[in-house]
This record gives sequence, structure tokens and C-alpha cells, in this order.
Amino acid sequence: MDIVHYSVLKEEVYSYLEPGEDDSLLIDCTLGEGGHTEMFLSRCPHLNTIGLDADEKIMDVAKQRLAVYEGRARFYNQWFNGFFRQYPLGDERPDLILFDLGISIFHYEKSGRGFSFLRDEPLDMRLSADLEISAADIVNNYPESEIADLIFQFGEERYSRRFARAIVEDRKKVPFETTVQLAGLIKRVSPPDYRRGRIHPATKTFQALRIAVNGELARLDSVLLNALQILRPGGRMGVITFHSLEDRIVKHFFKSLNKTCICPPEQPICNCKGRKIVDILTKKPVIPTEQERSENPPSRSAKLRVVRKISDEEFRI
Repeated sequence: MDIVHYSVLKEEVYSYLEPGEDDSLLIDCTLGEGGHTEMFLSRCPHLNTIGLDADEKIMDVAKQRLAVYEGRARFYNQWFNGFFRQYPLGDERPDLILFDLGISIFHYEKSGRGFSFLRDEPLDMRLSADLEISAADIVNNYPESEIADLIFQFGEERYSRRFARAIVEDRKKVPFETTVQLAGLIKRVSPPDYRRGRIHPATKTFQALRIAVNGELARLDSVLLNALQILRPGGRMGVITFHSLEDRIVKHFFKSLNKTCICPPEQPICNCKGRKIVDILTKKPVIPTEQERSENPPSRSAKLRVVRKISDEEFRI
């Protein structure tokens, strides 16, 4: 078994989600190769875990890694939003929920599905075989305006329109099939100073295509409420994000449930009888130490936010 991914913020995650004596179930919503789950199982003999992942191949790696904990680790090969929307565990509720929203190094180095522009691979980017539209489908078939909007919204790429125009012109000659084709085009049409920048000029475009192909932001937006409703009162939920679009969704969601009043600001007297649903345990996002960033450069953009659920009272979003 060859483990290639280093789970980020492991000690920080454990510090905020450390199980108490009465905590019996952790749901790892983004299992990957099982790094976070292995940490909890090895340190907490009384804890049981459930691991979710849409990618069957990476889940097979996690199953091998966690085989020693047979009986304490269960696995569901599905998207996390579908799991919580059609919650299959009945009255069994988790005490701890963890989301690590980063893409595993496994996908960049071993999936062969075109997540990295540094490898000459098919332009696919699907995390699960059940998805119909690949990255190649988008760049070869979407209208120029939709490609530009997608790159701008999901990649926050300032040259989105320039790149979309070049993509549409180039695909008239030959369809895009590989990562090298697309990355090469973007580098070629980028301004000189952008080509020489700190990051590859295709970085944000590849991020945008991956998010679009896998519906990442929509899945995150829909799962947070359902997951928190399933979490038992007193339980804790942590979310690790890797870019501002994800972090903004998580931050605003947690803040909305931390309010005691949801009356309009112009209303002089509160009559909503509001009660906050969560306590925010991380007033500022927790970020990796300088040592972790040095040892594991992909961790540099990670941010951890954690809440404790107070009540099962009806949620007000």
C-alpha cells in the first residue's frame, strides 16, 4: 500500500474534535486515503468511524490502511451531500463530523484523470465515475461566455475572458483531449508577467474546471445544514477549506447559526424569539504552522473552522 497524501492540520483537528468518553461516532465526510480517520482510531479505542468518499479507488486505499480497525470503521462510497440527504443510519447520530475539502495528492499523482497540468493525462477531472460531464466536455462544448464565467467565478481568474476566447478559437482546429494541451494554450496566451508569476498561469483555470465538473461548491452549500441537523446536540463539526470560495460558504453558514436574533436590523425590538444553534469554537480560522507549510506545501492555504452544536431547535437559515 502506497500512501501519497499527507492529511493537513492533523494535530489541530484532533485538538478541536478530540472525542470525550461519551463520544462514540465520527463521520469523516472526505475519507481520502484515511489519514484523519486513522489518527482518531489509533488514539481513541472506544471510537467508531464512518468514512465517505465518492471515489471508489481512493476508498480502496483507505480500506487497506484501516483494515487493522475492522469492526470500528465503516465505509460508504458516495458523495457526502447524498449521504446526509438520505441519511442511512436511522437513529444513530454522530458525535463528531469532519470535512477536509482538499483534493488528495492521490488524485494529482495516481488517478490519471487530469487533475494536474504537470502531467500529460486525459482532461477528465471527475472524482466519481457517476458524473457525466468531464473537463474536456466543458472546454470543447460550452459557449465562450459560459467558459469565461465559470473560470472567473470558480477560479477567480482575472484573465478568464482572454482564456475562454483562446479556448474556443483553438478547439475549432482540434478538440482538447489532454491537460498538456489546455495548460500549454493558457500559458501561451497569458501576458508575459503572468507567465513568469509565482504560480502556473493555468492553476486557477484548472481549479475552476474541477469545481465545475464535480459540483463542489453546490455540494458544500447543500450538505452543511443537513449534516448539522444530523449531528447530536453537544457534538462538534469541523471543516477544512482550501480556497476563499469554500471558506466564505462555511464562515457565513456558521455565523448565521451563531446569532441569537434574526430580526431585520431596522427592527427596533426583537420578537423572533431566536436562539443560537451553534457555538463557534474557532473565532479565527486555524491555519497550518510554518513547519507544516514547509514540510507539506499543499497545506499552505488550509483553514479549519469548528463549531459545537447547542440545540436541535429548528434551524433558521
